[in-house]
Amino acid sequence: MSVLKIEHDAWVVVADGEKALFLRNEGDAVYPNLQVFREMRDDNPPTHEQGTDRPGRMPNIGGRHRSAVEETDWHRIEKERFAAEIAERLYKLAHRGAFKKLIVVAPPTVLGDLRKELHKEVSDRIVAEVPKTLTNHPIDEIEKHLLAA
Repeated sequence: MSVLKIEHDAWVVVADGEKALFLRNEGDAVYPNLQVFREMRDDNPPTHEQGTDRPGRMPNIGGRHRSAVEETDWHRIEKERFAAEIAERLYKLAHRGAFKKLIVVAPPTVLGDLRKELHKEVSDRIVAEVPKTLTNHPIDEIEKHLLAA
């Protein structure tokens, strides 16, 4: 098992479906010193607060009965949209040459959403992915989690 090294000037994006922290390592690989330089937030209330209609119903084929249609998960859709917004921001920054190495930390579902949206110019710079939810942890704990990853 290899130890995750966060090189000097490497970027770390810690995200979930509602918040993203952009961090830069001001320290070195042995003693990282992550500093927040950008934060993104998304107001994403639960689906029951976003939807207004009851779930739809469809007639069964060949019968008089009707079946319920699954309700749209607006909360999940917004998480996917937020992941696309993060990916777009990273692409613009990568295109300008703002970073060379990137570590992405996010829950597995958000990590999957990000992977689908990341441009090759960004994904080529990813040196590690950590499938964890760390957005509400203090920076020193994020550093410890990353070094233990």
